[in-house]
Amino acid sequence: MRYRELGRTGLTVSEIGYGAWGLGQGAWVGADDDSGVRALHRALDLGVNFIDTARGYDRSERVVGRALKELPGGGDGVYVATKAGPRVPVPLESSGLDVTETFPGSHLRESLETSLRELDRDHVDLLQLHTWEDEWTGRGDLLETVDALKQEGKIRFFGISVKDHQPDNVLNVLRTGVLDTVQVIYNIFEQAPADALLPACEDYGVGVVGRVVLDEGALTGSVRSGVTFPEGDWRNWYFREDRPAQVEKRVDALLADLGIAVEELPSTALRFALAGPAVSTVIVGMRSLTNVERNAAVAEESPLSPEQVALLARHRWQKNFYS
Repeated sequence: MRYRELGRTGLTVSEIGYGAWGLGQGAWVGADDDSGVRALHRALDLGVNFIDTARGYDRSERVVGRALKELPGGGDGVYVATKAGPRVPVPLESSGLDVTETFPGSHLRESLETSLRELDRDHVDLLQLHTWEDEWTGRGDLLETVDALKQEGKIRFFGISVKDHQPDNVLNVLRTGVLDTVQVIYNIFEQAPADALLPACEDYGVGVVGRVVLDEGALTGSVRSGVTFPEGDWRNWYFREDRPAQVEKRVDALLADLGIAVEELPSTALRFALAGPAVSTVIVGMRSLTNVERNAAVAEESPLSPEQVALLARHRWQKNFYS
């Protein structure tokens, strides 16, 4: 496993991080606590030391907490990040809400305390907001609460997970210097963060956590016309109607352009995301031992060349399957 600095935090994190949404057993069908613990343990065995979960991921925090408790030392040397969701629902479009409604300090503290109980830990290394609108910058008592939680030793660092496909919707608060990290969708198809956000993070020493680097499976080559998912799995909604056919066309063009087999696509997608400026780690959902071992093995491969990155830049695809 290779490691990178997480911005200016002083933490050294694995290039491949563990995205723990799937361990929650809500939106992603087919997991259970025991298999989740086994997968997470295997990832840690292979050098993964950064885990990303959230208050809103059903049982995920509890499974992560159990997995770490079962390790010698309770998972010493493993960095845990979680997210606090807003007090009221925030739509993808501009909500018109104020931060005093979405993230009052009292709500942030309550969410964190619940996360700590579920994780069975006395602190988290990184607390992130699970959504953000840049108009909220400088309002309310949010940042005062963040400072207090740091002083109390309940969190070490603070970040924001940016709204889906809105990478510029965090630039104002980033420039204030209050953020330690930004989490953002970044992959071969979704390259917009490279326009302004990634360079700004590099300038300000803010660590970048890349998410959805395999585009919910689209960049594994497994999403093609006629694909099905288990009943109740949210991907039936994400890849609804003609979307699998759209993905298949884009993926086939990408493979032809690169001259690679479909089996090579996941590692290529991970290495593309890791080539982004300021990217410290990419969090990958991996519930099976096979996927854990496949993704961790990317650390043994050479980084993409500038020529390969430039070629992949031509496959930028402006879409939003979350809408």
